[in-house]
Amino acid sequence: MQDAQPQTTSPLSTVSSATSAHAGFRGIWLPLVTPFVRDGANTPVDHAALRRLVAHYRRSGIAGFVICGTTGEAAALDDAEQLAVLETVLGEADGTPVIAGLAGNHLGHTLARLDAFNALPLAGVLTPAPYYIRPSQAGLVDWFRTLADRSDAPLVLYDIPYRTGATLTLDTLLTLAGHGNIRAIKDCGGNAHTTQALIADGRLSVLAGEDHQLLSTLAMGGHGAIIASSHCRPAHFAALYRAVQSQQLAAARVRFHAVMPVVKLLFAQANPGPVKAWLAREGLLDDVLRAPMTSASPALAQQLVDAVAAIDAEFGVQVAAPADAANAVSAVGTA
Repeated sequence: MQDAQPQTTSPLSTVSSATSAHAGFRGIWLPLVTPFVRDGANTPVDHAALRRLVAHYRRSGIAGFVICGTTGEAAALDDAEQLAVLETVLGEADGTPVIAGLAGNHLGHTLARLDAFNALPLAGVLTPAPYYIRPSQAGLVDWFRTLADRSDAPLVLYDIPYRTGATLTLDTLLTLAGHGNIRAIKDCGGNAHTTQALIADGRLSVLAGEDHQLLSTLAMGGHGAIIASSHCRPAHFAALYRAVQSQQLAAARVRFHAVMPVVKLLFAQANPGPVKAWLAREGLLDDVLRAPMTSASPALAQQLVDAVAAIDAEFGVQVAAPADAANAVSAVGTA
């Protein structure tokens, strides 16, 4: 098979179809951490804390949850644990849309896991390129098409080459956009030209995946974000998103610059160590990660507390307006 070529026409390229494709993947999506509890040498999933987190965030202004992604330490969870986490979240989400992460490099195993996901009421499946293998572009197209054909929920491509070792070229992404069950992308590719081209093409919802690129992606016409920093005052991020959507760019810039100190601290040490340290200080979970991940330093944790307090001092501790919660639930109607 030859390497993928750009697809210039598609039945999904009409305005009505593109609008439908975007309807389920807009706004700020929270890639939720997975809480653990220390039990001697073991660190089982803390399902009580997980339910507490979901209840805390489900009406905070987010569009939905992304579960078992990078921030959720999915690589440290076995298949049964991931399913149990998804079931707990779905049981507590109360209609808030849920996207499940699905990463792997063994096609048969990945498809078997996808079959298990098909039994769950998911809004989408977030899936990166198979890691470590570094396949050709043609191989990547075959991989994602195979998953999209098998999945009951729409796929959200996860373009994150610095973790997978595989780059999805623009031609490949435009080819995949022609598949009716590939509907969005979490964009961590770091290429502004690709981001702009996908937004202009209009067939995929483009969701910022790098926290520091949130404002630039939205200002270019992107549809939302999946960002770990939205754990910290998600209503602030939701307000930033609304400001861009209503063309209040000056207000959006003020909010973005206010949150950047928090973003920088959250990634000053390996994610999700800092965000878990902050959540522990909020009383929402224990500050426990699975090896080889380590907790953030106490000094960084205190800096985060102070940085979030500065946002609160400037904007107040915001809660989502009732309409935000309603929109978050209804947003996935066509997904």
